[in-house]
Amino acid sequence: MKDAEFIEPQEEFRTTQERVYYQVRDAILRGQFLPGRAITIRGLAAELDCSPMPVREALRRLTSERALELSDTRRVTVPSMTREKLDEICAARVALECQAAVQALPFVGDDELAALQGLDDRVTVALERKDIQEYVAANLEFHFTLYRLGRPHIILSLIESLWLQTAPLQHLVFQRFGVQELPDRHRDLIEAIASKDELGVRAAIRQDIEEGLGSISAEELLPT
Repeated sequence: MKDAEFIEPQEEFRTTQERVYYQVRDAILRGQFLPGRAITIRGLAAELDCSPMPVREALRRLTSERALELSDTRRVTVPSMTREKLDEICAARVALECQAAVQALPFVGDDELAALQGLDDRVTVALERKDIQEYVAANLEFHFTLYRLGRPHIILSLIESLWLQTAPLQHLVFQRFGVQELPDRHRDLIEAIASKDELGVRAAIRQDIEEGLGSISAEELLPT
């Protein structure tokens, strides 16, 4: 498990179980686990300095969220992806994230817009430097900073579940082909947000998702 990096949560959790869940979930979102890779309870427990019990519960929760899957041999792995599943996730993300972004529009003022611009600047620099880890982190923070402004409840949890399912695959593709060719639709999105252009926001979100996920070929879906 030495090639996975776990960050410490910025907020306090009441139990070790909550902390471990957050750290493993965050590692999946940041592409620290790749499709088809087995995850061991003992290995994670050693890395996170805890007993196997909270790790087992965290993996159970993440399996129920479809971020992980349990095989017939009781091995926990990051799921591989099929074209059909990826297309369905892409369509679901477009629908949910367009709604979340539009819902956030009334709550975006000058300070919020500046924060989004700052995050997009991080994305741009990461693309220029071909820094995969920073790109993944900054892109994640950009999107969820926007979506949280709309005070969503059900929508946000559904979006998070979909990101958990695609983050390992996207990171695998980034490792193989780099990030220099990735389109950055955030600029269009920020301009649409600034002008309160709902149709423009929807168009930018759709393009951002479809160009990112929809461009993944069948060959890239195959694990190494």
